[in-house]
Amino acid sequence: MNLQEIQSVKQRFGIIGNAPALNYAINVAMQVAATDLTVLITGESGSGKESFSKIIHSLSTRKHGQFIAINCGAIPEGTIDSELFGHEKGSFTGAVDSRKGYFETTNGGTIFLDEIGEMPMGTQARLLRVLENGEFIRVGSSKVQKTDVRVVAATNVNLLDAVEKGRFREDLYYRLNTVPIYVPPLRERGTDIELLFRKFTTDFAERYRIKPLQLTEGAKNLLISFPFPGNIRQLKNIAEQVSILESEQNKPIETDVLAKYLPQSQQPGRSLAVFPHNAGNAESLSERELLYKVLFDMRRDMNDLKRLVRDVLANEQDGRQLLHNNRDLFESIPPETGPLPDDGTRYLPALNGSTRPDMPTRPATPPSETYGSHPPVQLFDDVDGDINDVTVEDVTHETEDDDSLSLERQEKEMILKALRRNNNKRKYAAQALGISERTLYRKIKQYEIDEE
Repeated sequence: MNLQEIQSVKQRFGIIGNAPALNYAINVAMQVAATDLTVLITGESGSGKESFSKIIHSLSTRKHGQFIAINCGAIPEGTIDSELFGHEKGSFTGAVDSRKGYFETTNGGTIFLDEIGEMPMGTQARLLRVLENGEFIRVGSSKVQKTDVRVVAATNVNLLDAVEKGRFREDLYYRLNTVPIYVPPLRERGTDIELLFRKFTTDFAERYRIKPLQLTEGAKNLLISFPFPGNIRQLKNIAEQVSILESEQNKPIETDVLAKYLPQSQQPGRSLAVFPHNAGNAESLSERELLYKVLFDMRRDMNDLKRLVRDVLANEQDGRQLLHNNRDLFESIPPETGPLPDDGTRYLPALNGSTRPDMPTRPATPPSETYGSHPPVQLFDDVDGDINDVTVEDVTHETEDDDSLSLERQEKEMILKALRRNNNKRKYAAQALGISERTLYRKIKQYEIDEE
């Protein structure tokens, strides 16, 4: 491997990075360029596969011929045969004239078939004939034509799996995979991520006439550890966002600032779900997710209790027996003046004013220490009062008040905090809340939130 020649190719085609896997892929492309072998480039979407097809064409004897890049997944199944191989006049509805296909117009050149795994099975059979014999037939014609075209294919899916599922021809796979080239994803390129970020931010600084950004060591480590499922495209978008929105910074970008622009669900150690489904995994949940869980659990318990009270009032004869049978429900609600016990149990003074003998009494704790800025839900104004003093009208009135003031107030406060932290940028506020931008816009209108 000649590192000097590889560096020259990188400068020529604008490839940045020194990862060993990247250098090896470039070296294979340089060696195979001088031949007419078919090449299959594999790698994730956005990893830069098209750049390798251009390297192969530019360093080959076909460099003076035409180069065409075709996305097989973007052409409808009904017209892809016509696009690749051409058609005769009247061969189908709308074919008012004869037309040459790409294999005919690029005779002597190179065709790059991106997303080859999306090609229909019928078109795959036609392509196999071109690769085997250099022959093709226009749609609606019976005349066999010849072409001398080099095919470079690329895919971001596992073609062997597609072969096993019957979505890709096995003979075509082995015909295409004469020389495989694997383009590594961004997360496997280490410090190349920082180099690319620096290049993008410098370019954007020149374009928008702003000061180039710099990162602290912590921010660099966060950037390198981020998985970047969108690869180079995603990194470029993030670099542009940071360059524009943090252009007034007169100091290097800190870790917490950069973290705002990295999707939280994709950061290492983050949970993808907004609402937790497994209580045993609570350690990995964010503070916001835990707050949602506590609020919804409390609301569900409160609604169960209200339904029970209405049933008691509706049937006074069996009321005391019903209360006795559902005593655990009352004792499962957290107290108004005390925190949740450390062992996870909950208790509540009984309605007659007594307490369970097996449950310890706890001193009153301010709501701010127990639930942060969110006070616990109060079920009754007088917990020690007699259940017979409660009427249906009282419960109905209380239900309406609680329904209107329970989670809506907390939701509005969280939206306001997210907007303030993100300078009223709805896009980033929505990301911080874990909801879509459309949902955030609807909530802003619902709560009449002033964004100024």
